[in-house]
Amino acid sequence: MNLVQAILIDSRPGPGTRIRAALGFTPRDTLRQDAALAAGLAVVASVLAAAGLGSGRDPDAVGWTLLLTAHVPLVWRRRAPMAVLCVALALIVTYHELDFNHSAPTAASMAALYTVAESRNLRRTLLIGAGVIGLMVVLKIDDGMAGVAESMRITGWVIAMLVIGGYIRVHRENVAAAVERAERAERTREEEARRRVAEERLRIARDLHDLLAHSITLIGVRTSVAAHVLAADPARLDREAVAQALDDIAETCRTARGEIRTTLEVLRDGEHGSPDNRGPLPGLHGLPDLAAAARAAGPAVELTVRAEEAPPAVGAAAYRIVQEALTNAVRHGGRADLSVRVSVAERDGALRVEVTDDGAGAADGTPGFGLVGMRERARSVGGTLQAGPSARGVGFEVTAELPLEGAR
Repeated sequence: MNLVQAILIDSRPGPGTRIRAALGFTPRDTLRQDAALAAGLAVVASVLAAAGLGSGRDPDAVGWTLLLTAHVPLVWRRRAPMAVLCVALALIVTYHELDFNHSAPTAASMAALYTVAESRNLRRTLLIGAGVIGLMVVLKIDDGMAGVAESMRITGWVIAMLVIGGYIRVHRENVAAAVERAERAERTREEEARRRVAEERLRIARDLHDLLAHSITLIGVRTSVAAHVLAADPARLDREAVAQALDDIAETCRTARGEIRTTLEVLRDGEHGSPDNRGPLPGLHGLPDLAAAARAAGPAVELTVRAEEAPPAVGAAAYRIVQEALTNAVRHGGRADLSVRVSVAERDGALRVEVTDDGAGAADGTPGFGLVGMRERARSVGGTLQAGPSARGVGFEVTAELPLEGAR
């Protein structure tokens, strides 16, 4: 590693820490690098002093001690930049005041200045630079024009080191900011992925609940009808009624099996990289089938649809709400002549869903997941849902308002 690379590698706490960690540098590595830099600069300074290059007299024992000692603090230049600069300048100023070779310690002083500029903000860098230049002018003012020329030359080096250090500092801050933005974006993507997985799991759970509750309720009702027909009058068995009940059960099972397969394919496709392949969503076009299935279970279902095809999410929410409401009506109706009215109409930019029955209503006790699921369905598309005893005092009523504009 050459001297320039050793200077440009930063090990102090701050924006460069993450970059150094990514590159595999440790504090021990940077300490060794700074020690190598200090040794290299000391060798260069010794060669310049021994060769007599530059103005000033050859160093004696005191001069060599000051010159070599001034390089020792550079080992910790990135751990304590200001302390290193102060100690190094004190030794170098003493060295210059004794009129030893003035070119020898230049590299060490420039390295200390660069480190301070690279580790401090612009305001502090300017103040430190002004202080160093002012101290140099004071020391050189007694040398006349030669001192002025020397001061101008050294001032150029000081400014150059401060500019380079400031540029490297800004560059590293920009790199650190870019790394932080990339990490934040990665965290955001991971959080978004986890959120979508949670939402998908909740959607699948709702679909399976609605589907199984609806299908099992209808199967239970039709099974009860078949059992009643078989036990009521074995001598006059109504084979047609039994066959119809069994056909209804078979049809319900086929429909449920198809919907379950479609729902579970989401999980299978998700494992192969296609989590958004959900298959066709149920919608308003499926409401007549729901009504027909409910009628097969006994209740008289009146369906009225006065709406064009809604957006997929809204249509699916309306379908599931009607499905759960019909399931609850069949399960809790408590009447052989139960009647259910289902109305779906577009009104004032929203899809209004009303399901009203004249049965006994929901039983007392802890509510199940049906009403909670319907409310979540409505909220998922920005709508609201009200469910409770009918205002007429008989039966149960479910009313949902599902906005259309935002969904479209």
